[in-house]
Amino acid sequence: MLLLFIQIICPDGVAGDITGVCYGRYGNNLPSPADTIALYKRNNIDAIRMYEPFADMLEALRGSGLSVAFGPRNEAIQSLAQDPAAAANFVATWILPYKNDVAIKWITIGNEVFPGDIAPFVAAAIRNVNTALTNYGVSGIAVTTVVAMGALENSYPPSAASFLPDLTEIMTEISSILSQTNSPLMANIYPYFAYASDPKDISLDYAVFKSNTPVVIDGDLKYSNMFVAMVDGFNAALEKINAGNVVVTVAESGWPTEGNPPYTSVDNARAYNLGLLTCGGATRMRTPRRPETAVDVFLFEMFRENQKQGPVEQSFGMFSPDMTPVYTLFCPA
Repeated sequence: MLLLFIQIICPDGVAGDITGVCYGRYGNNLPSPADTIALYKRNNIDAIRMYEPFADMLEALRGSGLSVAFGPRNEAIQSLAQDPAAAANFVATWILPYKNDVAIKWITIGNEVFPGDIAPFVAAAIRNVNTALTNYGVSGIAVTTVVAMGALENSYPPSAASFLPDLTEIMTEISSILSQTNSPLMANIYPYFAYASDPKDISLDYAVFKSNTPVVIDGDLKYSNMFVAMVDGFNAALEKINAGNVVVTVAESGWPTEGNPPYTSVDNARAYNLGLLTCGGATRMRTPRRPETAVDVFLFEMFRENQKQGPVEQSFGMFSPDMTPVYTLFCPA
């Protein structure tokens, strides 16, 4: 059988220095770890983000050259914050056995836990994991967290964005750590949800990178797509807490193909993800607020997962479980 695959062919990389794809396991028919990593490699994907450490995936990643992001489950964060031994055990279990032949680049402490009961523990957990890495002599791994748009009080226009008042102190502490360790803040960016909830005020072209003219004028800054406007919302919020040197990396972004027509479709999903992967050399995927900084992106997600809740959540995947593409995605040479 001829195996089709998404072609990602770009002369200088894509969407920043790194383009990754998120990998989840809410499916009962997904390919083996070895087949999954081979599919990543065939498609020239730079990095993989997992939502928890999977031992079989880490074994399959040995020698692959893929950059790897993962972190503990959210429910483990309080323990990591309150017990340095728990952080040391996490590093000893999930970093040390793999560090020589798996390119672990990011440890994510918390996925979308802001605001919430876990949020106050994130900074201490990041500190303890950083300390454990140092004590074990491990370097080159950024320890960070992942926030969603819900962490912002405002997002329109981007310059008005700030962190929620209840999060300002927490995010200031976290951002200080990230600045000291030269680590990015990771953010989940989804124009789909904004567009689908307000299609009267948000145009499809603005949401899926098809607008050729500015849609939002924010002082001297002009925005022709919602993705960079959302990223710049986080940049503006970071500046307001004196953390403008912290870079934003996009930990998730994607578009579903089913479940909420006409907003979900193969055409819309392909247009959006192709926009994320736009080729264009030095002008590629930089934001008006940070024109000197290319945006690293993890696309969401690799596979359709049939055990997620509802057809929208099940249909973000770019591949079916049999590893055939849901749609082709490529950058023209």
